[in-house]
Amino acid sequence: MRPPRLVLFFCALAAAASPAFAKVDFMKQVKPILEGACTHCHGEKEHKGDLKMISLDDMKKGGENGAGLVPGDLKKSPIYTTLLLEADDDDVMPPKKEGRLVKEQIDIIKQWIEQGADWPAGVVLSETPRANFVKHIQPLLEENCVSCHTPQKHKGDWIITTKKQAFDTGENAPNIVPFDPEKSAAYHLTSLAADDDDLMPPKKSGGPLAKDQVTMLKLWILQGAPWPDEIKLSPKEKKATNNNPDTVELVKKIHDFIVATSKEKTEGEMKEYTGSIPKTKIPYSMLAIKGGEFTIGSAAGEKGRQDDEGPQAKLKIKPFWMGKFEVTWDEYEPFMLTAEGRNKDGSRKVWAPTDKPQDLISQPTPPYQPMDFGMGRNGFPAICMSQHAANKYCQWLSAQTGHFYRLPTEAEWEYAARAGTKTAYFFGDDASKLKDYAWYFDNAPNFQYAKVGQKKPNPWGLYDIYGNVCELCLDQYYADTYKTWSSQSGAPGNKWIPSKTPYPHVARGGHFDDDPEMLRSAARRHSEPGWKQQDPQLPKSIWYFTDATWLGFRLVRPLEIPTVEEMYAAWNNGVQKE
Repeated sequence: MRPPRLVLFFCALAAAASPAFAKVDFMKQVKPILEGACTHCHGEKEHKGDLKMISLDDMKKGGENGAGLVPGDLKKSPIYTTLLLEADDDDVMPPKKEGRLVKEQIDIIKQWIEQGADWPAGVVLSETPRANFVKHIQPLLEENCVSCHTPQKHKGDWIITTKKQAFDTGENAPNIVPFDPEKSAAYHLTSLAADDDDLMPPKKSGGPLAKDQVTMLKLWILQGAPWPDEIKLSPKEKKATNNNPDTVELVKKIHDFIVATSKEKTEGEMKEYTGSIPKTKIPYSMLAIKGGEFTIGSAAGEKGRQDDEGPQAKLKIKPFWMGKFEVTWDEYEPFMLTAEGRNKDGSRKVWAPTDKPQDLISQPTPPYQPMDFGMGRNGFPAICMSQHAANKYCQWLSAQTGHFYRLPTEAEWEYAARAGTKTAYFFGDDASKLKDYAWYFDNAPNFQYAKVGQKKPNPWGLYDIYGNVCELCLDQYYADTYKTWSSQSGAPGNKWIPSKTPYPHVARGGHFDDDPEMLRSAARRHSEPGWKQQDPQLPKSIWYFTDATWLGFRLVRPLEIPTVEEMYAAWNNGVQKE
């Protein structure tokens, strides 16, 4: 017996209405949108309008204009109402220059607030890159996919010239499922192995996509696959790419070599050692630094203290080795000066996959003048390299020795410089004693750097940790870095702050032209564009700081071997375009 027509009508009406009232999944739908579009301006480090969007309490508390979120009340929730403002309105969020959210994303936020803004206890937001369709996804699809998936030529029955077609068509449909990459064939097929028959785009058509392209495609889907309705795609010729062998695959080979070579597993097995660079036979010495806890930053009453040296924070440091001396020209110059033809990014113009890993690493293009500026080379510290150049030297050395070398984190540097002390200098607070340990303005020979290792070392045996040349660290510089650390008792000091912009990066220790207060253990300095003001290249070189004739670095080797991805990140940090 059939149910009455009225019952069928209401059943159909309920079925049609159900998607609008489906429970919004905060973790899967709301969190990715907020992390991609909001937290970079309203996060832990920067909170415009005094509004933080890290936790539910932050959102409710709001900022200088009152509450940011009132669960159940759209009109009193600026995190929703600012999404609806005109593009040119000063208060529109996200700002016009960053691009507005699409209707589907706004609807998710709307429904979430209407449903009471459910937010699982303990969940906090982090910051992730925002996938911009026009900037990141449209070129990827137009250069790699559209030519085979048009109304005229629709392989796999998939058409991607319009948003509706891209989402709804295809024998593997749904090809794009907002917020769910694993159910999206458009992502899944691009992440297959290079020799898989189902790989998209196929190997013969230029596949696989670069790792960063696959990552961005996944991120775009995670953030709801925003695609402005008015944009239609058309096939575009793929832009020429630089055939650079210095990839994550190369790092994997180096990682395997390091895992097989490095024998020390515990802190007790760590000892000082002198190694040599296999390619040049040049020696270098590394000191074992035991792990421990220390207080970073300076006390409020310390003479010469700057605001960015506080608040003080307790950090836990894992064991590592550190260069006994600053890296010298003897060590660095064979890396910097090669006879190979190189592209501007330092990649070899002619190479073969069978070349040794150290020969495939990007290396500096030839400088326009001797970078020691006449101050001396044999036994003197190498200078004027950018952070990127120092990182690549660490990779080059690692590939030859089987030990993972990198720049020190800012926390590792201060931990090693202090050597267990809490005073302004490792020898106390009396700056008059500095002449016994460092080259600085008052005693630098001819107002330039000196050969390494001529002054007394610090208590842990590190020479020239103060003065001579300032030393690059791995971290991006923020004036309020310690504010975050101070709220995390015992925070891991071997973690580093990755780069988002080309400037500023941290440099420590002071140099031969500095006054004593800049040589204190807590004193901080940061890179800036003026460090390469005289660079004649356009765009300016990624390899040289032509005006930082007092800048060098020393090596760190952590006991704990990181992952391939962590190695790649450390060796490729600091190369963002200016």
